[in-house]
Amino acid sequence: MTLSRSSHPNRQISPSAAPAEAEITQARKADHLRVCLEDDVQFRQTTGLERYRFIHCCLPELDRREIDLRTNFLGKTLGAPLLISSMTGGTELAQTINYRLAEAAQEYGLAMGVGSQRVSIEKPEVRSSFAVRSVAPDILLFANLGAVQLNYGYGIEECQKAIDWLEADALILHLNPLQEAVQTKGDTNFHGLLDKIAQLCAKLPVPVIAKEVGNGISAAMAKRLLEAGVGAIDVAGAGGTSWAKVESGRAKDPLQRRLGETFANWGIPTADCILAVRSIAPTLPLIASGGLRHGLDVAKTIALGADLGGLALPFLQAAADSETALQELVTALKAELTTVLFCTGTRTIADLKTSPILETV
Repeated sequence: MTLSRSSHPNRQISPSAAPAEAEITQARKADHLRVCLEDDVQFRQTTGLERYRFIHCCLPELDRREIDLRTNFLGKTLGAPLLISSMTGGTELAQTINYRLAEAAQEYGLAMGVGSQRVSIEKPEVRSSFAVRSVAPDILLFANLGAVQLNYGYGIEECQKAIDWLEADALILHLNPLQEAVQTKGDTNFHGLLDKIAQLCAKLPVPVIAKEVGNGISAAMAKRLLEAGVGAIDVAGAGGTSWAKVESGRAKDPLQRRLGETFANWGIPTADCILAVRSIAPTLPLIASGGLRHGLDVAKTIALGADLGGLALPFLQAAADSETALQELVTALKAELTTVLFCTGTRTIADLKTSPILETV
């Protein structure tokens, strides 16, 4: 199995895509933003985090001002254990959103991932919608491509371009078989990808992060991904935005709409993913995302074993509103995290990970 440009029996395409193909990709990105901001695309099943609660400490023996939210991830110190999860790029609105998000990440010391950069490979003129280093020179920043594109003409060269153009600290390879199955004319050839991911991990100069898009990663799959050499995992479990519903909402084909509705609640809840992956990888850099909506959710994921909590929809909604709304969101998230630590008698994020302060309901 090699990472040279490959073909598929139903689709011949190179990363230097024909203009029509690039326009389709760009239109899809615009549709994703519109559907996420305007429609109800949330799971009906929950993240599983509601099954846990913190043990209240009535006498924390702490000055709240002493609480320290800083943490380390992939060699960088963050102001809080928060990731602005991968969302968007490739359109004028996406550029505005990405720059606002990056400015907030810089101001508060947060990590950030951009949306899939496939559109910028196919249509280089939209690259500026992702190029946030100019406003966020110091943040932990993740490039992003779909792993399945390794079966549709992408290889080391394209992954390196995504990293270089972004000046990224790591590359997210997102895994989205259900989304591709529901998406009209989705890319559904996932055969042999693990070997290609292993080759990327061996050759790229930055860590590779394996990330689902909202359906979760099991312990068995995490083990195989680790053996392939990934440097971190983002479980992206079920309970937040359902990309099956997103694709159903934009589908013209009745069959694709039906598929999206049938599988709208498919996946492994986020809480279960964290425990499963941690059980086989005690020291792996681990991101929990999928349905996190506030600082209490983030705190629960960290107490369950994650290193960072990733949020997408709350950041997207705030950034689409205004810079002020975004600042208010980050301030609230940090205040919620601080309150959890204060009311459990834990001073640092490291204490939150190791203290027995979480119980099942």
